[in-house]
Amino acid sequence: MKKIIFLCLSLLLISCKDKNKEIAVVASTDTKQNQNSKIDHQLREVKKAVIAPKIDGDMNDPIWKETLWYAFDQKWLGEDYTFKDFFGRYKMAWTTEALYILVEIKDDKLYDQHKDPLTLWWDDDCVEIFIDEDNSGGNHQFNNNAFAYHVALDGNVVDLDESQNPVLYNSHVKTKRVTKDDVSVWEFEVTVYDDSYKEGKVNDPVILQKDKKLGFAIAYNDNDGSKERENFIGSVFIPGEEKNLGWIDADVFGTILLVE
Repeated sequence: MKKIIFLCLSLLLISCKDKNKEIAVVASTDTKQNQNSKIDHQLREVKKAVIAPKIDGDMNDPIWKETLWYAFDQKWLGEDYTFKDFFGRYKMAWTTEALYILVEIKDDKLYDQHKDPLTLWWDDDCVEIFIDEDNSGGNHQFNNNAFAYHVALDGNVVDLDESQNPVLYNSHVKTKRVTKDDVSVWEFEVTVYDDSYKEGKVNDPVILQKDKKLGFAIAYNDNDGSKERENFIGSVFIPGEEKNLGWIDADVFGTILLVE
């Protein structure tokens, strides 16, 4: 009789442990789902390049003849501007190694007042590329949940690190700009890193694959000679009065889907 009671108690204990494990798994899954709560908006497909574009500021790569232009058409900061002052558009492609971005900017005056790339970098003319590797959204102001790469006219790439300091990320973004009159053609090769990235450590880039989603936005800081930037013009509509949120909140990024 004692053996039977002991056996029943053992089975009950095992059952309770299994149930607790099941609850823990469900709780863990729910937490992960809550963390990845970004709602996709401006969902755009990005085509894979059979031949990776050459980063030379030239539009003649085969993939650029097969892809669509998208506009910089959202005023995030500043007064209204005219076509003479600014016009911008971009294309995108990918390979397993990187994202590729072609940008054409019409800007009547290129201005780089700060020669130190880590001083007030956002007040000079620059392209800003926002990447959220897992499309999870959320705060990334002083962490690597997402990146906001400010690419200056001289090719230096700046973002804030986890210690709230500006850091050069030139190894993340390879770029070339060719300017003729008031039109600049920029090409970018962006190596993608996930939120495990640590400054000063060995970090493996993400291998991109078909059907992967990433958070993405792109913008242009325009300054024609003022102490501070005069306009900040982006690619994604941001609701509400405060538009300068990309450097803080990855929820406002659009979503790109990698396709073949």
